[in-house]
Amino acid sequence: MISKSFPRLFSPLAIGRATIRNRIVSSGHDTVMVHEGHVTDQLVAYHRARAQGGVGLIVLQVSGVHESARYTSHVLMAVDDSCIPGYTKLAVAIRDGGATVFGQLFHPGKEVMESQDGSLPVALAPSAIPNERFRVMPRALDLAEIREIQLGYGSAAHRLIKAGLDGVEVVASHGYLPSQFLNPLANVRTDHYGGSDENRLRFLKETLQIVRETIGSEPTIGLRISVDERDPNGLPEEAALEAINQLASFQLVDYVSITTGTSASLGGSDHIVPDMSWPNAYVAPLARRVKERVAIPVMVAGRINQPQEAERLIASGDTDATIMTRALICDPEMPNRAFNGELEDIRACIACNQACIGHFHAGYPISCIQHPETGRELAFGKRQISRNRKKVLVIGGGPAGLKASSVAAESGHFVTLVESSPHLGGQILLAQALPGRAEFGGAAQNLTREAIRAGVEIKTRTKADLALVASMEPDEIIVATGAVPYRPSLEIMGEPVITDAWNVIKSERSVAGNVVVLDWRGDWTGIGTARLLVEQGCRVTLATIGYAAGEALQQYVRDALLAELLRKGISVVPLVRPYGIDNDTVYFQHVLTDEPILLEGVDATVLACGHTPDNRLLSELAKVGYVVRGVGDCLSPRTVEEAVLDGLLAASEL
Repeated sequence: MISKSFPRLFSPLAIGRATIRNRIVSSGHDTVMVHEGHVTDQLVAYHRARAQGGVGLIVLQVSGVHESARYTSHVLMAVDDSCIPGYTKLAVAIRDGGATVFGQLFHPGKEVMESQDGSLPVALAPSAIPNERFRVMPRALDLAEIREIQLGYGSAAHRLIKAGLDGVEVVASHGYLPSQFLNPLANVRTDHYGGSDENRLRFLKETLQIVRETIGSEPTIGLRISVDERDPNGLPEEAALEAINQLASFQLVDYVSITTGTSASLGGSDHIVPDMSWPNAYVAPLARRVKERVAIPVMVAGRINQPQEAERLIASGDTDATIMTRALICDPEMPNRAFNGELEDIRACIACNQACIGHFHAGYPISCIQHPETGRELAFGKRQISRNRKKVLVIGGGPAGLKASSVAAESGHFVTLVESSPHLGGQILLAQALPGRAEFGGAAQNLTREAIRAGVEIKTRTKADLALVASMEPDEIIVATGAVPYRPSLEIMGEPVITDAWNVIKSERSVAGNVVVLDWRGDWTGIGTARLLVEQGCRVTLATIGYAAGEALQQYVRDALLAELLRKGISVVPLVRPYGIDNDTVYFQHVLTDEPILLEGVDATVLACGHTPDNRLLSELAKVGYVVRGVGDCLSPRTVEEAVLDGLLAASEL
């Protein structure tokens, strides 16, 4: 069948001897859905949902090829035959969903994030050149170890193909072991694996030859590589392009998967999962450079989150296939919806990085703040239709209320949502008003669309009270009234100018001159308000209780924001708690030494000190005997992720 709207995106593509049904790809990404190096039912259910959602190709997360490849405590391993049954389950589930499946072959070299038991592991690399990001000093590989690892790639590939996968992909991206061999700044060997371009390519060339000899001519072999590692000490762009050209000319790879960045440095690693500060499809020009050199299929990653963008990239000749991994984490049904022309129903990824890569970095199974069913497919993969249809009242149109209402309606209940303000979205509307955060507003649009599609009756400009609730006679009540700004107990002397960050963001209160922003949470509120004030002409100091600004944010998001603080000339004072304010001075106590710290010459103070629950209605309803469920910030102020998850859980229990 042909898609009228996306004829190129939904055309088949031959990759080696495999043919994928469309050009949408889920690339290898760690899910933290692994147990002792093996596939779990949770991981199978996760990939089954995306296969059934219409994706063309699923590339599984990295599989360690050698015992020294354990770069996290939750990496998949393919070092012995015990891995085969799990991979077979994955292959069957994905193929039953109509998708093609490849597996990644991986060794991190010196890019080791953590150990298995808390003790530091021995890291191996071409040369004893330290890793900047994880502060790892590796040991240089000897020739016997190099050969052992290369053979490990071959035996791991054999196991994956024996398990039923359609192909394998050798990971040479993001500064991992093959890239370290290619990089003249990371490889200073003087034997036949270093010293010249030909020698530095030898490790990867021989590895691919071993893989092909081991698995035969039928399965597909791909290469994932970073073109421009975005790091002064990274693999040079031209070196990567020449390596791709050479390997393609040797007919060692059937396709190449293009990405950018490196795990080796903070700035380079930000491109592994680029946040919303980077433009959509910003890596596509690099893929075009590859296509100009090779005849094999090329696929590209880098913030491609909508089918319209993917179609354009293929039509323009930038790429043959588009990697849309986070788009599929956010909406596993995106391919089917795009094919059917249901574009308004696509839940677009907003690149917040909070529950996908953010969970991975924290060691938890990945999910999505907009779609908490992701990673929880075993519990919420299929909406259960209630046999006892109820009249449900949801009070509050923020993320918690919107999710609760849509899930309840999808479960067969009659749902009314009331919101006191003219607009739906709650604090999402504040977040989108900050510099560089406009895309975050997509979460409100997506959640609102889900509620409308589910048939929720929505009433804005409607204040809920006991009288309204009584008049509606609901069977079930879900309260999602959110939170209000928290004002810490401060000693106020004179008549200083003090306001809350919410007032500044909503333009309800203007300040000028030298402004101090008091940041308690270490999230987007303090940093974003500081940036907003600078753009309004203020001179800003951000005073935070943490070691640094943005501590509560995922690393890649935090890095982008810290860079903007530096560019905007915003001063940061860490490790301080406020205790007093007068007409021109803010008084702090150092959180470690208790010593006083004064910021003088202050014209205004803006409080970004977190929130307190607005649970008055929740308490009133409970007191008069209603059975009521609270969700989101009215229970405890947290983030959008917890609010949406609360809504899912509460509605699922009706």
